[in-house]
Amino acid sequence: MAGPAFTLRVHTADILMVAKALSLCPKGHVLVIDGQGERNTALWGGLTTMAAQRKGLAGVVIDGAIRDAADIRGSKLPVFARAIVPNAGGAEYRGVVGEPVQCGGVVVCPGDWVVGDEDGVVVVPRAKIEQAIATAESILIAEKEIARQIKQGREMGEILRCDEVLEQKAKGTFLPQLRVVSADSVCCES
Repeated sequence: MAGPAFTLRVHTADILMVAKALSLCPKGHVLVIDGQGERNTALWGGLTTMAAQRKGLAGVVIDGAIRDAADIRGSKLPVFARAIVPNAGGAEYRGVVGEPVQCGGVVVCPGDWVVGDEDGVVVVPRAKIEQAIATAESILIAEKEIARQIKQGREMGEILRCDEVLEQKAKGTFLPQLRVVSADSVCCES
């Protein structure tokens, strides 16, 4: 899943604005729902998944819970959430659409890029998307080269020059968790 964020913050365990945000969320976007980490009441389920998939959303990320897991797994829509529970939320309170939200401890602004796969979800601020793409491409090139060398029989430690790095570290007497207070004493960072 990858696409620009469309954001929603809801009152804990309240689904009133979820349907509204789903209606407003443009095709190709990732709906990011700040449910304040609520794990006991679902903000999303099979019907919302069906509607989001039909609309062409790129995916959904919820800082909260979902239900109807079998329906969601059976769909092609990527849905990421903190928990799966059987109970649905109420419909009482007005939420906030299109403003910065927090999801999993990360601030997500409308238009930031949200990328997710089996390993998890990453948020890339809109202003840093080109830099992130360039970095990801460099990493892919390096990993392909490492994989090629492993297939040729080289050891991982040799490829990553572990002995060289360990030798450099052995020469140093300074430990990163320590700082010098005076020339005669050293204390631990707190």
